[in-house]
Amino acid sequence: MRLSKTLTAVAVASVLLGGCTATAQQANNTTAAAVMQQQNLPEVEIKYESFTLDNGLRVVVHEDRKAPIVAVNVWYAVGSKDERPGITGFAHLFEHLMFNGTENYDDEYFGPFERAGATDMNGTTNSDRTNYFQNVPTPALDMALWMESDRMGHLLGAVTQEKLDEQRGVVQNEKRQGEAQPYGRVFGYLAEQTFPEGHPYSWSVIGSMEDLNAASLDDVHQWFNDYYGASNAVVVLAGDIDVETAKEKMNKYFGDIAPGKPLKKLESWIAKSEGTKRATMEDNVPAARLYKLWNTAEMGTADSTYLSLLVDILASGKNSRLYQRLVYDEQIASMVSGFQYERTLAGQFFIIADAKPGVDMDRIEAIIDEELAKIIAEGPTAEEVARTKFSSVAGFVRGVERIGGFGGKSDVLAAGEVYHGDPGYYETSMEQLKNATPATIQAAAQRWLTDGAFVLNVVPQPKYAAGEAQADRSKLPEVGDLPQLDLPELTTFTLSNGLEVALAERHDVPTVQMRLVIDSGYAADFGGKVGTASYTMSMLREGTTSRDSLELSKELETLGTNLFASASLDNSTVSMDSLVTNLEPSLEIMADVLMNPAFSDEEIERKRGVWIENIKKEKAQPTSQAYRVLPKLIFGDNHAYSIPFTGSGTEDSINSLTRADLVEHADTWLRPDLARLVIVGATTEAEIKPLLEEYLGQWQAPAAPAPSKQFTDVQPQQEARVYLIDQPGTPQSTIIAGHLAPADGADNEIAVDVMNTILGGSFTSRLNMNLREDKGWSYGARSSWFAADEAGMILASAPVQTDKTKESIQEILKEFNGYLGDNPATADELAKVVANKTAKLPGAYETKSALLGSIVDTLEKGKGMEWLETYGQRVNSVELQTVQDTADEVLRPDALTWVIIGDLSQIEDEVRSLDLGEVTILDSDGNAL
Repeated sequence: MRLSKTLTAVAVASVLLGGCTATAQQANNTTAAAVMQQQNLPEVEIKYESFTLDNGLRVVVHEDRKAPIVAVNVWYAVGSKDERPGITGFAHLFEHLMFNGTENYDDEYFGPFERAGATDMNGTTNSDRTNYFQNVPTPALDMALWMESDRMGHLLGAVTQEKLDEQRGVVQNEKRQGEAQPYGRVFGYLAEQTFPEGHPYSWSVIGSMEDLNAASLDDVHQWFNDYYGASNAVVVLAGDIDVETAKEKMNKYFGDIAPGKPLKKLESWIAKSEGTKRATMEDNVPAARLYKLWNTAEMGTADSTYLSLLVDILASGKNSRLYQRLVYDEQIASMVSGFQYERTLAGQFFIIADAKPGVDMDRIEAIIDEELAKIIAEGPTAEEVARTKFSSVAGFVRGVERIGGFGGKSDVLAAGEVYHGDPGYYETSMEQLKNATPATIQAAAQRWLTDGAFVLNVVPQPKYAAGEAQADRSKLPEVGDLPQLDLPELTTFTLSNGLEVALAERHDVPTVQMRLVIDSGYAADFGGKVGTASYTMSMLREGTTSRDSLELSKELETLGTNLFASASLDNSTVSMDSLVTNLEPSLEIMADVLMNPAFSDEEIERKRGVWIENIKKEKAQPTSQAYRVLPKLIFGDNHAYSIPFTGSGTEDSINSLTRADLVEHADTWLRPDLARLVIVGATTEAEIKPLLEEYLGQWQAPAAPAPSKQFTDVQPQQEARVYLIDQPGTPQSTIIAGHLAPADGADNEIAVDVMNTILGGSFTSRLNMNLREDKGWSYGARSSWFAADEAGMILASAPVQTDKTKESIQEILKEFNGYLGDNPATADELAKVVANKTAKLPGAYETKSALLGSIVDTLEKGKGMEWLETYGQRVNSVELQTVQDTADEVLRPDALTWVIIGDLSQIEDEVRSLDLGEVTILDSDGNAL
């Protein structure tokens, strides 16, 4: 768990900064203190109450009535560290089995939750814990607790050999899929090399193929009996609930579950090393990458907090020392990053860097060692410490806006209880943060980072007893009447320069998010150099006429403001997320970035090398490679969408870009009469409009008429085609198939969306249930409706094990053809999708970013808030015949364009034997061989 997830936001500059002894450091301290004293950070307190059932189950309750939803977060204090050699991967395998039905609900776990409109629903496993979480509308809470308690107390009777074999296959495909990615084998190897044999962290969470194959049904049952008792679990309920209600419901559903057996658990095993160990791994990767790591203090210690701050100072973001040396100044690396890997038994301090082509890895390591030695000898500056603390606090404020999901309040409380026996442990973490000074960080570095580098790199059990059973296990509790969607009013106004502004007030936490949407995007590159729009927008963050790139980044970090500029297919955007207290200086920076980009030749050239390296990485990753190639195959050579959908362009186009190209694109397209500003946050029109006038009112449209994007007609493909791309030695094939489909905003858009969701747009969709759940050939298969302004695509995708490539293609075709033939959409499928899409609406806009995105999309369609609020009514009105007719109209399985990436020595002949259509082999750029 990173420090930024465990902090409370308290701003006291004198406490945050700490002290220094050297004169220069005192000056820096004074400067930093002056900066920090200008910041008025809000306090964020996560109030909670906790209690323990008679069977030992610990319950934490946080009441938050801002939305009619409850986050249910169940953590079991079991992870891969509780395994032993020969039975690795059990914790993760059991996470999968826990989704496959119980004794009283022997069906897919997601079904009832999809119908009830659950969001943020998942399960994860790491070294130290397994968790399951979901946000549900308040009337669905009984259903959620019934389901969670049923798999805690009534699971084993439903865990059959058939289910074990099925989920074993799914997990093995997940392992293959991970290892098929560039650098996908690294962390398993590092675990083996950096911890001694038998250490609980010396194997990966996903385990070994041999252990997974050897897992018997008896082994799996024993694992559950050992670790999934009530006394080894924590349940956090956060949101629209109070503690009295929680006590009644938790006793009803969980009180009769057995406490489980007493457990022996290690508390710490750091395994600090001596000397430097080195290893080299050969793999199919686009760039040489250096990993350097040290075994360090465990989670919860002050040293772990200090090291988390240190790694941010060294290797996180543009202002970090190693970024400036390796990427910015010497330009020998395209990426540098680092993190303090916090776990309960031991920590690890990582520094990672990607070398540019031809750069000696020893040269990069030498600079890493030089910067590390300097900080060990001198310590970080007070300004660096203050800035990093502030950034961590700002991140925490944003995370706990949500009640559920990763970094939300329920996650923070559950982590505190499971890892430290204290739901409020985030307060301790904050104290550690406040106590950090340049001297304490320097001392931690001296203790842990001067030796032992790897380069590539009991208490008595309380006597619990189960209570009397109270819950009716013969059926699921009914989900009550769901609350109606209630969105904030949208206020619109126009600035003096003609810029349209839309404001939705949301005063839950003191932040403001805004997105400036400009009608341009990748499609504006048509007839020019592909990648220009993306490159131009990315350069906005690389300096203005009054701020260079590093100054700009440092100011934003000091303010705790996020500012991004990017392009998508149909739009370019400048987005900002600011604390209310720092809104005005943040707006000033946003305006400067928008109106006064420097486009310095030096920054253009620095970015160019990194950009081209990223294109190479896209080509090495099968899915992104397919999305570079597929658009041209579907839209043809002469269309604005016939470009890599990553937006990055090609090596040739990026190499040919000049400063004049970027300036011309900005002068042509970045203008207020092509833009709209959408704002969601804790402000009012009276407060925000004068600020916008002051900082954005000067942004004027040029005299030339506003340009428009040019689109040519595109005709649907009439027959199927197959394109193969060779990736020798990969353990998986990536299959993507698609054809033209309706554009965004089509009259039948809801019917198309519902039709696609049944086919492949949800976990329980036909494609995923077939290839993942029934066959176990893929970690996940899906279909999607890619809807753009002028045209769309229906895409089916599945990464599958190599020896099932042919069979998987046949199954995808079977699902498409069956949908149009003897197996059309059913009433049950429609009812499930409609229930899911409508029931989750009240909780769908919990965060500002979610609301902001939906408002942007709505306004881009020319609609208003009423249209957005009535979405559920329109979905409820979709009839089964309409879905079936839409499938007949949209789906054309006989005209799919197939892009298949894999080891052609193993799959080419079998793919050709299917006789799908003409087969063409492409190189990594999409050119025919």
